[in-house]
Amino acid sequence: MRVKKFDSINVVPFIDIMLVLLVIVLTTATFVAKGIIPMDLSSSTSAKKESKPKILDIKIKNSGDIYFNDKKVSKDQINQTLLKFKKDASISIASDKNTKMDDFIQILDILKSNNYTNIGIVTKVN
Repeated sequence: MRVKKFDSINVVPFIDIMLVLLVIVLTTATFVAKGIIPMDLSSSTSAKKESKPKILDIKIKNSGDIYFNDKKVSKDQINQTLLKFKKDASISIASDKNTKMDDFIQILDILKSNNYTNIGIVTKVN
């Protein structure tokens, strides 16, 4: 029996595999170059990136309970507790979606009447 001699190598399967690998590398390289997966988010003209850390975090629960930095505060103590913070402090307000609007407006009114201007409203991103 004679052994056949290979004069040439069929490179077509090799080229197919290399093209598939090239596609994979090119698609993943776009994610690596940006560092994030691109998403189509809603835009807002008044939103800006927050550069300072949050100093005061106000949360309004469905039951009407109000928390300043995770500490429960009665409605009578809101003004006194608020005055402990600087006027340029970063303030974020989070409210349950079923909370009465009256509680939310009352907090905003107290903040505005005491000349707090660095106020952000926390929302959930869909």
